[in-house]
Amino acid sequence: MTTASPSTRVGFLGPLGTFTEQALKTQPDLAAAEHVLFRTMPDVLDAVDSGEVDLGFIAIENSIEGAVNLSQDELAFNHTLLIQREVVLNIEHCLMAKPGTALADVTTVLSIPVASAQCHAYLRNNVGQAALRAANSTAEAARLVAEADDDGLAAVAPRASAALYGLQILAENIADHLGNQTRFVLVAKEGIPAPTGHDRTALVISQRADEPGSLIAILQEFAARQINLSNLLSRPTKDGGLGDYCFIIYADGHVADELVADAMRALRVKQGAVKFLGSYPAAGEHATTVRREADVRWREADEWVEGLRGDIR
Repeated sequence: MTTASPSTRVGFLGPLGTFTEQALKTQPDLAAAEHVLFRTMPDVLDAVDSGEVDLGFIAIENSIEGAVNLSQDELAFNHTLLIQREVVLNIEHCLMAKPGTALADVTTVLSIPVASAQCHAYLRNNVGQAALRAANSTAEAARLVAEADDDGLAAVAPRASAALYGLQILAENIADHLGNQTRFVLVAKEGIPAPTGHDRTALVISQRADEPGSLIAILQEFAARQINLSNLLSRPTKDGGLGDYCFIIYADGHVADELVADAMRALRVKQGAVKFLGSYPAAGEHATTVRREADVRWREADEWVEGLRGDIR
């Protein structure tokens, strides 16, 4: 796994107080590295591409709202970067405003759209009179509220942002569903972490043609090898018109695993356009027994075939 040193420059979404910063600080090596703040997630990835920073740290998925499409699309279409690891953070959204502000006083709520969407029911039921405005990040929303002359502004932001920017928490833990988590990834220009036995491989697969059965043909390559898919996204290719989609797939396993490698070879032959986004250590606990058993079966089958080939005269 890529390990950062104190001299490593790591870019992430600013300002200070974002969930991204919280997730980054859960990793001891990243917490000790040099941090560089950027206004948007594409800015972070651009900086990795240009060499301005060594590593980039961005959000890609939320347990309530699903994929962070901006990040997924940037990785799929606009950058050639490799995921080095993933980090999952428990998320607590709070509604905050200047001291002395009451819920009834709130006229505008600021936040990054994906965070506002995670709290949509709470906001509708408790500050339904307020307009929603987009900010580049949750922490930026808190900073804007703190700097504004308008006492009717509130922000959906992390608890840490309230202390950082001197705001009062009007309501805590306001997400519409329990167990709110966000998945972040660390990306670099090159390098594939060594397999750990608990890994994930990310691929972008384009169909050769928009025809019946194209998706099932892709999925069968994984199913036939007992490879579990932890996520499957369908995204427009941007330049092919309506109906032209590719698939972003997160599969359990590592490119060093023969089963995963074999599936990738088959997809490359049959589908043509396959982009590799990385093989990297997966976060959290996960049962790897099925994949290990499938590896054993594959090796036994391979030995059987090789034995038959040995009889060829």
